[in-house]
Amino acid sequence: MPKVLISDKLSDRAVAVFRDRGIDVDFEPGLSADDLLARIADYDGLAIRSATKVTDAVLAAGNGRLKVVGRAGIGVDNVDLAAATKNGVVVMNTPFGNSITTAEHAIAMMMALARQIPAADASTRAGKWEKSKFMGVELFGKTLGLVGSGNIGSIVADRAQGLKMKVVAYDPFLSPERARELGVEKVGIDDLLARADFITIHTPLTDSTRNLLDAKALAKCKPGVRIVNCARGGIIDEAALKDALESGHVAGAALDVFAEEPARDNPLFGIPNVVATPHLGAATEEAQENVALQVAEQMSDYLLTGAVSNALNMPSISAEDAPRLQPYMALACQLGSFAGQVTETAIKAVTLEFEGHVAKLNVKPLVQAALAEVMKPFSDAVNMVNAPVFARERGVDVSEVVHDRPGDYQTLIKLTVKTERFERSLSGTLFGGALPRIVDIKGIAIEAELTPHMLYITNHDKPGLIGGLGTVLGNAGVNIATFHLGRAQAGGDAIALISVDEEISPDLLTQIQALPQIKQVKTLRF
Repeated sequence: MPKVLISDKLSDRAVAVFRDRGIDVDFEPGLSADDLLARIADYDGLAIRSATKVTDAVLAAGNGRLKVVGRAGIGVDNVDLAAATKNGVVVMNTPFGNSITTAEHAIAMMMALARQIPAADASTRAGKWEKSKFMGVELFGKTLGLVGSGNIGSIVADRAQGLKMKVVAYDPFLSPERARELGVEKVGIDDLLARADFITIHTPLTDSTRNLLDAKALAKCKPGVRIVNCARGGIIDEAALKDALESGHVAGAALDVFAEEPARDNPLFGIPNVVATPHLGAATEEAQENVALQVAEQMSDYLLTGAVSNALNMPSISAEDAPRLQPYMALACQLGSFAGQVTETAIKAVTLEFEGHVAKLNVKPLVQAALAEVMKPFSDAVNMVNAPVFARERGVDVSEVVHDRPGDYQTLIKLTVKTERFERSLSGTLFGGALPRIVDIKGIAIEAELTPHMLYITNHDKPGLIGGLGTVLGNAGVNIATFHLGRAQAGGDAIALISVDEEISPDLLTQIQALPQIKQVKTLRF
């Protein structure tokens, strides 16, 4: 039974989801960093919010058992994603559970900024009646510049259009078709800065977005612009924003996020035309419940069925796709394992080709599954999650090819390994849509089921191989289960795949290698 640790506050309903799905769960919010480090090796999954810090040390301490970290929420700043990938741990978040709440907070911040509501509230509570001091601006007819038009940004656009604002959007990934669907005008960043009366930010913090609104960008803004950030701290250069606010070039800013959080001492605090909230974007009862339930379902699906949703470091596999992919995954793993076991020199490239039924499926997980098996003879720590990183670190070029063409088989996966000395391929299919079979090795047709103990032989196509091999194995008391042969041409190179009932000892392998027809023999385990 899989076991999950919840180390931050999640709802009782989320705990119940794990238990109802048959997962053993320990609910211990507030667990210290030292306790987490000491105990994490006992768990298959770790469910968190933002408080728990999932460091390289924690992930390494998972000791190969830890399979998944689930973040109830969108931000994973508290998870060392690179270390998780290196340690083969899937990292999931819940990017959609709090989208409406965060979008509504951005609209609320924009309204509070436009009408100076926080300052007016404080003044009125102090017994003052300063109507003339708090002269605001309308949103009606104003231009909203949307930086990022993903799930949250698109909701903000919809709400802003309901307020009769004109929306322009900057997003490198926004297609013209999607822009028309949202009813927004797609523009470049400089055009947005020059035209927007209000700017709202809805993009993740990456190397390309860090300090996106710096002094140079703020100088390009329309005078009197008001800026709202409910996305991530660090996207706005806070020192540059302070200067722009004090000069009056920026009329106001509403910030829910800061470069350093908790933000107890910030250069923007104390400036009268700044509205600040303590990262409340997702802070509604509905959102907190939604993301907690969502992360519990996602982690349960992964641990029980292999379905992957909203993963940040491996391809997604839907709950519907997981059962359909399972036999193809088994075939991909067998091909990868075969190639890895027979390859003895440094690998330069691995190529996966798909045709037939499998070409219509999500092949990304199949590539990673096969790659992991190819790499396993070189490291016991490699798995589907970290296989691409493992390959990249070793200079292995990985590619996939999907063919839209008819073939001899209803489905076919071909794996090619290129080394310093040779390039070799093998292909496999599914019999009856479920049973993996090898159908080609190095261009030689051969039909074989892979079993736990096998002999792989390359030999000269000359009489006596079957008799000689049978004699050697018979004298050693090793029973042959199946015997598969294939050859390129009469008298040329041939291949044999023999399934035996037990492991072949090194001494017996030496005797087999001494047979005159044999060029090479290897034991394979599946």
